[in-house]
Amino acid sequence: MTSTRCARRKGSSIRRRSCPEKIGEMIRIGNNQKPPTSLGQPVATIGTFDGVHKGHRRVLADLRKWASELATTSLVVTFDRNPKTLTRSEHVPCITSLEHRLVLFERLGVDACAVLEFDASLRRMPARDFVVNILRANLRAQGMLLGFNCRFGRNGEGDYALLRRLAAEGVCLARRSARPALAGGVPVSSSAIRKAIEQGQFHAAEKMLGRPVSLLGTVVRGRGRGAGLGFPTANLDLHHEVNPPSGVYVCSARVETEWLPALISIGPQPTFPRLQEEVVEVYIQGFGREVYGRDIEVRFVRKLRDQIKFASPEELADQIRKDAGALEGGPQ
Repeated sequence: MTSTRCARRKGSSIRRRSCPEKIGEMIRIGNNQKPPTSLGQPVATIGTFDGVHKGHRRVLADLRKWASELATTSLVVTFDRNPKTLTRSEHVPCITSLEHRLVLFERLGVDACAVLEFDASLRRMPARDFVVNILRANLRAQGMLLGFNCRFGRNGEGDYALLRRLAAEGVCLARRSARPALAGGVPVSSSAIRKAIEQGQFHAAEKMLGRPVSLLGTVVRGRGRGAGLGFPTANLDLHHEVNPPSGVYVCSARVETEWLPALISIGPQPTFPRLQEEVVEVYIQGFGREVYGRDIEVRFVRKLRDQIKFASPEELADQIRKDAGALEGGPQ
């Protein structure tokens, strides 16, 4: 693969959209906005849902089941950044960006998602006030489901016991998803998934995720080296920071609604030593449409090779041709 610039996003950089809006069939509700009346009085769950992993998927399935029982809709309440970035003095890399989480929520059948701005005011808000003022008054949720070991509100004071008290007072309904998802006999965690992805342990990560390891990025203009070598690539501006180790991988790339066999290259490109920044670019076999500014989702299949320094661009082109041979018949 060739070396082209990737303007990587850091921290909680997020594209701001006008809301509410629909992503597929899912309604997105922006900060401090009322949901559309068509949503009715949903049942809600809350969390960062980083990775939308096996445990999260279980919570969302329980939420949808509860909504069906009450003949209402399901609502996920999440945040524009990981709350740990404010509650801890450390950077917490994410597995899935906000944009990617929204795609995955919609794919799992969630009816709506409210994205709250996690600022100092929300951080200090008592859990009771959060339920009464945001969940009930603003979002019109009639009930709240808590995932395994989930806490919310100021200093994590909100728990299932609080919800039960509020339910007794007639404030809202309460339910708990008490079934932790396990992998290797221990509860699935985002931190364990991050470590597995960073080490290139796809099988372990996929067991915890309950889905293939994937990333989402926006196509940006690069230097055009790939096209010059006969292999045009889509250069990705990533929305999150957890990636497998540097190398070239077989993958599937989703453009709009279509999954296509592809290669993805991650890391600095030693053949072009003056360009040492990390590069993420995708070669999609047989694809020639204009995709600048669009999001591409990539599912990793397997690693082909490490990054290699070639004596000339021509030798690099020969290697890419060999790499592309792994795509015959689609990723395996």
